Amino acid sequence: MASAPPSRWVLLAYRLPREPSTPRIALWRRLRQLGAAQLLDGLVALPLDESTRERFDWLAQEVEDAGGEATVWTGELATAADERALVTRLAEAVAADYRAVIEAAEAARDAPEVARRRTVRRLRRALERIDARDFFPPPERDAARHAVEEIAALVEAPR
Repeated sequence: MASAPPSRWVLLAYRLPREPSTPRIALWRRLRQLGAAQLLDGLVALPLDESTRERFDWLAQEVEDAGGEATVWTGELATAADERALVTRLAEAVAADYRAVIEAAEAARDAPEVARRRTVRRLRRALERIDARDFFPPPERDAARHAVEEIAALVEAPR
């Protein structure tokens, strides 16, 4: 991992009613966008910083507004091994997303120019979304950026 593991984490413990399912789905999507690690059913974690703490505070409020219960905690893992395992889980999740970007960029090489142009825009947006939840950059990050920029160079090259 490129970054040293954090010493502190922010955790969101929550419980939502089964019905209606809309708040549960919305929460799941937001947690995915944030890159939160699911530790247990109803317990997620992110490295602690001002932004992640604020986002969990907002999500806790949304859970309560939807009739659920939520608590935000800060803490640290008891062992370095547990922390490494959690960091690895977070890094592997974004690495898989970066690999998907790399594959899409490679597939776009032989596509018509119009399709390549759309693909470049889509993949740049995808990289922005992945970067937003990439707390421990894996090697795939640089490879994905390079793959997208190679396709962009084909599209943006003077004719």
